[in-house]
Amino acid sequence: MFSEANVELLKNIVQHDLLKAFGETLYMTFFPTILAFVIGLPLGVLLVTGDENGIHPLPRWFMTLLNTLINILRSVPFLILVVVVLPVSKLLVGTTVGSKAFSIPLAIAAFPFIARLVETSIREVDQGVIEAAQAMGATPFQIIRKVLIPESMPSLVSNFVVVLITIFGYGAMAGILGAGGIGSIAINYGYYRRRELVMYVTVVALIILVQEFQSVGNYVVKKTDKRIR
Repeated sequence: MFSEANVELLKNIVQHDLLKAFGETLYMTFFPTILAFVIGLPLGVLLVTGDENGIHPLPRWFMTLLNTLINILRSVPFLILVVVVLPVSKLLVGTTVGSKAFSIPLAIAAFPFIARLVETSIREVDQGVIEAAQAMGATPFQIIRKVLIPESMPSLVSNFVVVLITIFGYGAMAGILGAGGIGSIAINYGYYRRRELVMYVTVVALIILVQEFQSVGNYVVKKTDKRIR
């Protein structure tokens, strides 16, 4: 494993490819996560507030359609979803390879998952707080903005980290399809060329990034949780 050829290849990757791969990996992690939260957060709120017992009930057919759509998208395996959505990436960014192209299917894969996590977080809010806001004459939008979101913030941040790490793993997995990033280095230089040293180093790099994401997320959760103060 520590042969001269393996070490030389690793040095060449570190000097010429690793920094770019890190940048692509971070792009494929943060951009789809943020985009998915922009879509998934209001959907998650809607799943709670639009319920028949919610603060602003919506027609049952609409809620059934919304729940069914989210469940269908969550059921599609990621690699199959990538193949289906890549033509959309081609239309939007002009290519089906690289980090930009794969950001679209990553976001589409994540937002139904986020919607369910947001739904779970908001349902944990104390019903008494909501009823108190209603008794004071707060509108549904005011309850969402000043009660539901602030009260569920620690859980939302924790879920954001969960999704971030999940998309990070999906992005590494997508390296086999030409997404770029550290996953592509592990596949193209390590697995296909049977250079175990390259694979092990990239795996360690991925583990370090995940640990950093989780540490920062735990810190932010503590800062937003009023019970810890």
